[in-house]
Amino acid sequence: MTVRDAARVLAHPEAAEIRLEGVLHALSDPVRLSIVRDLAATDAELACSYFELPVTKSTTTHHFRVLRESGVVRQCYRGTAKLNGLRRTELAELFPGLLDSVLTAAAAEEARDRV
Repeated sequence: MTVRDAARVLAHPEAAEIRLEGVLHALSDPVRLSIVRDLAATDAELACSYFELPVTKSTTTHHFRVLRESGVVRQCYRGTAKLNGLRRTELAELFPGLLDSVLTAAAAEEARDRV
């Protein structure tokens, strides 16, 4: 790893450091929840630029930081792109059923709002 690469490594909480209240806080925001829903729909890592969000770039950066620092997503740089992946396995081990329940509830709410 070069010095430049080391400077671009982002801090993530270890699994043992992930707290339920932090995860719930991260998932409580509609913008962050939409990011998580998109990530949950694929096994691929998605670049920040993939997401079309109704907020400014600086606010988008904030939302991704909250998701990363709470342990919901893992981010890494690949070239100039910052890729995001859902920490599904770790969250399922720590809080069984939580992520799936939240995603199911969000989908049900979306369906209800369309009616």
